[in-house]
Amino acid sequence: MLLLVAAFVVAFVLLLYMVSPLISPKPLKLPGAHVVVTGGSSGIGKCIAIECYKQGAFITLIARDENKLLQTKKEIEKYSVNDKQVRSLLTVAVAQEKLGPVDMLVNCAGTSVTGKFEDIEVNSFERLMAVNYLGSVYPSRAVIATMKERRMGRLVFVSSQAGQLGLFGYTAYSPTKFALRGLAEALQMEVKPYNIYVTVAYPPDTDTPGFVEESKTKPLETKLISETSSVCQAEQVARVIVKDAIQGNFNSSVGSDGYMLSILTSGMSPVTSITEGLQQVVCMGIFRIVGLFYLGSFDSIVRRCMMQREKSESADKTE
Repeated sequence: MLLLVAAFVVAFVLLLYMVSPLISPKPLKLPGAHVVVTGGSSGIGKCIAIECYKQGAFITLIARDENKLLQTKKEIEKYSVNDKQVRSLLTVAVAQEKLGPVDMLVNCAGTSVTGKFEDIEVNSFERLMAVNYLGSVYPSRAVIATMKERRMGRLVFVSSQAGQLGLFGYTAYSPTKFALRGLAEALQMEVKPYNIYVTVAYPPDTDTPGFVEESKTKPLETKLISETSSVCQAEQVARVIVKDAIQGNFNSSVGSDGYMLSILTSGMSPVTSITEGLQQVVCMGIFRIVGLFYLGSFDSIVRRCMMQREKSESADKTE
């Protein structure tokens, strides 16, 4: 049995070495690069813009709230590396005309609605798909042709850990973030021959204005499940995403839970290094066991909340 396992590992390593020239992109140099960030007026998007700006990139911010954009623009200017950097608040098409081709597009625009499936308004499902999914499709369509012509580029889709694991209360939100994974995998296969690399980021709960607003309407079950892991800072998440995008990594995760989820949900997703492929093979079984304990604890939380609710409702009826 041990010989069989050893033979499999050796064969796997040899296979990865054979294809390694195809899965090892050259890092993108940010100084002087044109980076477009959608949803860049707050939260993770703003922090990604600041991180790229600090490294010398030319930034275009795109968001719906013009007042927030102007405020964010002033805040980013404090981190200027040189006096030739440009800050723009235009559409993607106009941005390319004024600032030149886009080297990296970060699709970070998004919104969230939480609640039980039957309590969420039907139009909320449509709205979230329009913002979270189509809101990444349209900007990507605007830049992809030019990236192909130039034989270079980075596309980043900011999903969520709720786009790796469906959770109580996220029946409207999770599907939109899962959809980004499917888009990213299909698109990566199309654009890889053109030296364009796609990154899907799966940030955990992050201390942003959107997270604060979402927490106000979370069902009790969702709150208790969320409390099983810590809340990350937007700056930390942004640094990880930018680093992975520059390297051309397909998956971008934060923290130990994020790493485990990336291994568990790797499936047929692309790999960008031999080490990454080996880690997925070796750790998958162990992490599945750990994941089952997590799922068991989440189910226990949901059952306890249901029993408490039913007990409370029964007590109200008897009064």
